[in-house]
Amino acid sequence: MNRRQWISIAGISLAALLAGVLTSQWIYKTSLASDPAIKAFFANPWQAADGKPVDTEKWRGKVLVVNFWASWCPPCVEEMPTLDALQGEFKDQNVLFVGIGIDSPSNIRQFLEMTPVSYPIVIGGLEGSNLSKQMGNSQGALPYTIIINAQGKAISSKLGKISEEELRKSIKSAL
Repeated sequence: MNRRQWISIAGISLAALLAGVLTSQWIYKTSLASDPAIKAFFANPWQAADGKPVDTEKWRGKVLVVNFWASWCPPCVEEMPTLDALQGEFKDQNVLFVGIGIDSPSNIRQFLEMTPVSYPIVIGGLEGSNLSKQMGNSQGALPYTIIINAQGKAISSKLGKISEEELRKSIKSAL
């Protein structure tokens, strides 16, 4: 190959890389939960691990950190101490963490007996998994975290284990 061919290949490669990066940024931003999905989240008849109904009206007007998780998911379990610590850090700033367990009620209860957290955990089950998808988790994988500002708009989401700094930054941008 001559020099002109190498430059041409490098240019095409650079253009493809740039298109991929720009497309992935666009996909990330458009995968946020829509207003109907957030309304469905608030309207869902959530139950706590003890089977009691949860009043989601108390969640309105707060910055919500909604975390879809399961007890059988290692990254979910690994990030829970961080979520719990950040709930403590931001509790006086109108921030509420909500865990949605995509698991059986008995597994969630058993897990919480061994690993208690200071934020509400609700039973998600199959409906929770469907709602996760409606809220931007097209792959249906766990963990999945979405930040909803006090006005009820999704402002960021993360598929996979979230870092403490990344989450702190997202929460502060929502305040």
